[in-house]
Amino acid sequence: MTHECIKRSKKGNHVEQIVRYRSTATTGIGVHDGDVIRQIPEVDSVAELLRLGRAEFRRVVETATRAVGESVTLLPPIDGRTEVWGGGVTYDRSRVARIEESESADVYERVYRADRPELFFKSPGWRVRTNHDPIAIRRDSALNVPEPELALWINAMGETLGYLVCNDMTSRSIEADNPLYLPQAKLYTDSCAISTGVVPFWAVDEPEALRITMSIDRGSTSVWKGSTSTANMARSFDELVRWLFADTDFPDGVILATGTGIVPELDFVVESGDLLTIEIDQVGTLSNRVVRHDAARPRVDEVRVAL
Repeated sequence: MTHECIKRSKKGNHVEQIVRYRSTATTGIGVHDGDVIRQIPEVDSVAELLRLGRAEFRRVVETATRAVGESVTLLPPIDGRTEVWGGGVTYDRSRVARIEESESADVYERVYRADRPELFFKSPGWRVRTNHDPIAIRRDSALNVPEPELALWINAMGETLGYLVCNDMTSRSIEADNPLYLPQAKLYTDSCAISTGVVPFWAVDEPEALRITMSIDRGSTSVWKGSTSTANMARSFDELVRWLFADTDFPDGVILATGTGIVPELDFVVESGDLLTIEIDQVGTLSNRVVRHDAARPRVDEVRVAL
């Protein structure tokens, strides 16, 4: 299993990001400025950070001063009981695509206009992949698509502490057969990837107007490109978070992928070997190579359970 390995002196100009890392001695939480990682001394896990209120979170992050002197491997910024959830049909493009592909098209039109949004469980923390990890397509689905999304890093009180990039892989043909198959279309091994770094809330200007782009490369050829903006969302972030926390507790916080406004045409098929690259202005980049699900399944001793 490959991960992003950070050594000294990479990029000079870089937005500071919160990262989870593994060194030869320990697993820690730090602030990465593009050149070095500075350890956050008061916490040992992402879960601890996501139990803090906004003011305390900022204070703790800003205490990171001691540089980690050795090479480290970046891990997904999720652990403990933190979960990943997703929002669906939050962009008009997503509504149109679901209507085109589905035999139950009216349900997508109705949820797009309803007060209550579509929210679904996507992944436990131990299943989540990160930058440069493989991401999978199912063997039993003829049509699979990546879904590039801005994700919110939310504390236990329902406050957004940061932003990251998410790829919510979806088995499009399975969901199209019947909306009740949504968990099988969304929730399988290697179906969720998030960027290694979380950009804290104070470093992002106008999160409601961020450009999102996705490119798909096959070999040396670019076979698909698309873009959108979070300004095109039909729902606000606050609205999605409010519904997510309605009668549901997240003691170690939660990551919420806010839905996609980039959906390839029905005749486009993602293939094993494709390179998916998602970029979100001010937030970061997420790049993953597609593998067929049977080839991506990790051995038991490779699964990163961090409880």
